[in-house]
Amino acid sequence: MGMEVTWWGHATCTVEDSGVRVLTDPLFARRVAHLRRRRGAAPPPEAARADVVLVSHLHADHLHVPSLARLAPGTRLVVPRGAARSVPGLRRLRGLRVTEVGAGDEVNVGAVVVRAVPAAHDGRRLPVGPHRSPALGYVVRGAARTYFAGDTGPFDGMAEAVGGVDLALLPVGGWGPYLGHGHLDARRAAEALAALAPRAAVPVHYGTFWPIGMGAVRPHEFHAPGGEFARLAARLAPGVEVHVPRHGERVRPWAAR
Repeated sequence: MGMEVTWWGHATCTVEDSGVRVLTDPLFARRVAHLRRRRGAAPPPEAARADVVLVSHLHADHLHVPSLARLAPGTRLVVPRGAARSVPGLRRLRGLRVTEVGAGDEVNVGAVVVRAVPAAHDGRRLPVGPHRSPALGYVVRGAARTYFAGDTGPFDGMAEAVGGVDLALLPVGGWGPYLGHGHLDARRAAEALAALAPRAAVPVHYGTFWPIGMGAVRPHEFHAPGGEFARLAARLAPGVEVHVPRHGERVRPWAAR
């Protein structure tokens, strides 16, 4: 199974499988509202090159319209059902092929199939508006099966909903000193990993953005989740190969085997 994953920071990853470049939740800015990028350079122009882009939910650090505007015309953009109605800026993007999906829907892109799966997270565009859209994860099936969880908390039947996968990209933190409902911290992510039982895993959604002026508030919650996830995974899911890449680093799961 030849495939590669590059973590650009936060929930932004490029998955290369079967000649298809899949980009998740692109966020290329150094600042989003009250958040500032505190680690890693902003992703280079090559990060915006993709055959298909997957948006997990409508929060501005996951559906970031200025970042989506950097995509090449003709790029396929997969978003939760109702996104165009809830985010007017999305409708102003020209040249992207937008597909709205709900859990269970599939989209074919070249040699891969993308299947939307449920997530336990508030999927609305904030501030709270009248329209709701589901938060989603995605399973990309090509030479390998890659689960991008988006932003989610644990939920009953998670492993069954996702199905068998080879690689899990799991959120292990957030962008503030406290995680609310609908998130995975390092321990909950390791517990989810044990249930999912993939061959390999990469922690994401941590150690990138932090509220302006709060650099000294609970810094452990900013820096530590990736390493803590790897430590807990070694105990709770010892058969899973865990990679903790640096920002912009490309990893090749199970390449040495």
